[in-house]
Amino acid sequence: MGKQATLNNLVEIGDIKPSQRRSLSAETADKLRELILLEKLPPGMHIPERDLAEVLGISRTPMREALRILESEGLVDYTATRRSRVANPSLEELSNSMKVLGSLEALAGELACANATDAELEEIAILDQQMSDGSNNMLSIDFFKTDMQFHTTIVAASRNESLIDTHQKFNARLWRARFLSSRKIDARVTTLNQHNDITDALTRRDAKAAAEAMRIHIETAIGNLVMSDDGQETSS
Repeated sequence: MGKQATLNNLVEIGDIKPSQRRSLSAETADKLRELILLEKLPPGMHIPERDLAEVLGISRTPMREALRILESEGLVDYTATRRSRVANPSLEELSNSMKVLGSLEALAGELACANATDAELEEIAILDQQMSDGSNNMLSIDFFKTDMQFHTTIVAASRNESLIDTHQKFNARLWRARFLSSRKIDARVTTLNQHNDITDALTRRDAKAAAEAMRIHIETAIGNLVMSDDGQETSS
């Protein structure tokens, strides 16, 4: 199969053609981010900018803007000759960033206990229930997206703009690492149990318990990431 046919197939499988509702660069960045997450564009791969732009029916300008967005998130980097490629950080780099993320999310859980509205706590509980109800039939990507919504809702409820901004930057860089963690066989059971602990602590507005539950959750993700790097089996 030729390269163009392969890219066309990629578009069909990933449904990645950008819509007109958002800017082409933002929409394209969203779709490329998901392709990177699913390893349809694997770590270290050079990104065929011109061919992808042609398949997507866009010019090179929004494609380059999309890649700049992903570069700022640490998902794309450039060679010495300025060829774009999917970033491939080391396990040590990812683990170090995850440790920082754990501290950020622990702080978010603590602050959310004091600052979250009842409506926000209800939304968090609903997301927790959605993951529990759909754990046996949700696709990995859908389960993961709901998982990330659960976490970002808690961070937003902290009402601390500096924390929210810092968390967004770290989390963007760690999406693929967190996805690899969530794909581990039997990881969903652990995730659901830990989410229940987090939700329970938030509902009781127990700041100490919420912070500890959030930190343990990220430490578990680090362990899953290490096991994935060692070649342990993951689910699709």
